[in-house]
Amino acid sequence: MDTFSPRIIDESSARYDGWRIVAVCFVIATFGWAFGFYGQSVYLAELHRQQGWSASQISAATTFFYLLGALIVVFVSEAVKKFGPRNCLVAGTSATAVAVVLMGQVRAPWQLYLADAVLAFGWAGMSLAMISTTLGLWFDHKRGMAISLALNGASFGGIAGVPLLVIAIGQFGFSRAMIVAAAIMVVLVIPTVLVFVGRPPLLSGSRLAVLGDVPSAARIRARALRDIGFLSVTTAFALVLFAQVGFIVHLIAFLDPVIGRASAAVAIASLTAMAMVGRVLFSTVIDRLNQRLASALSFVSQALALAIIINFRNEALLIAACAVFGFSVGNLITLPSLIVQREFDARSFGVLVSLLTAITQVTYAFGPGVVGALRDLSGAYALPFYGCIALELTAAALVMVRGRRISAPS
Repeated sequence: MDTFSPRIIDESSARYDGWRIVAVCFVIATFGWAFGFYGQSVYLAELHRQQGWSASQISAATTFFYLLGALIVVFVSEAVKKFGPRNCLVAGTSATAVAVVLMGQVRAPWQLYLADAVLAFGWAGMSLAMISTTLGLWFDHKRGMAISLALNGASFGGIAGVPLLVIAIGQFGFSRAMIVAAAIMVVLVIPTVLVFVGRPPLLSGSRLAVLGDVPSAARIRARALRDIGFLSVTTAFALVLFAQVGFIVHLIAFLDPVIGRASAAVAIASLTAMAMVGRVLFSTVIDRLNQRLASALSFVSQALALAIIINFRNEALLIAACAVFGFSVGNLITLPSLIVQREFDARSFGVLVSLLTAITQVTYAFGPGVVGALRDLSGAYALPFYGCIALELTAAALVMVRGRRISAPS
């Protein structure tokens, strides 16, 4: 007979241990997005300046990073089940630290691909699928709020990470700044994970499913890939993230000659600050909203902001448009997990989030490369950015298509 029995815990209580895990995941997201997501914009600008490589050449390595990461991300749920969340978080942090150091030592294209390959493993261990799966071990009824609060670290990583990296590179040089940044992450993150991330509680069927009593992940994936509702939300967010990632990775390179490097960093900071503000405000009302409709409106707002960025050169207006674009950035990271949480069987949560994340990442992996290639071909960013607008509007219509609820196979 099983010696463990589910315990009923008040997830809304401030004393609940799960909120410590939310804080840990906030720190994980801060560094994961600072180095794995927003950091790509810094790497592109610095390697273009130092090595003279074209935007498309550097962006191709970024695409490789996202593609390899997507192949790894799809198995995050199984990795957490086998090795536990603490070991997976430590491994992801360690790989990211090594990759950041390697990025500062890049002198040839093959070295950039090596650094991005290591970074892909780190990204899988610190990004959305890992954080959502980890929090799914501690939360059921408050899972959406927990994920939303933890992913504010993603926005904070952009607010603090990009400006600090730019400042550090200016003061110490690219190579030395990367070493210092990696050391700071290791010192802050790994002890925090080791101290606070312990054994997850066995609270409910969904929690037991992730820990061991889970239906076949292969069967859950097979059913999801035949479900209209899952495919519509996955495709819509894949298109939007393709546009969003392609735009953000090239944002500094686009703004630098227009308003200067310092103001471009301010624009990035305003974008990421508004991403945090948007996510916090959104989390207070998300349970009372139609999440698909909210997603569609977010896509349209980004399209309008992009249209302003393409057609105007006023510094204040460009920074404001970046802020408007950023208001939805955080929510577009959070919304897919919340839709899965609401519309699909709780026992399938970890597998479906990992699958959705992998599919969207495979798609948006091509965003930086396609934007860079179109920029090089046309000689300007207008063409690729207008393409991003078209993708945003297409996704706004697609995300409204619903399907049947997916139940986990028994």
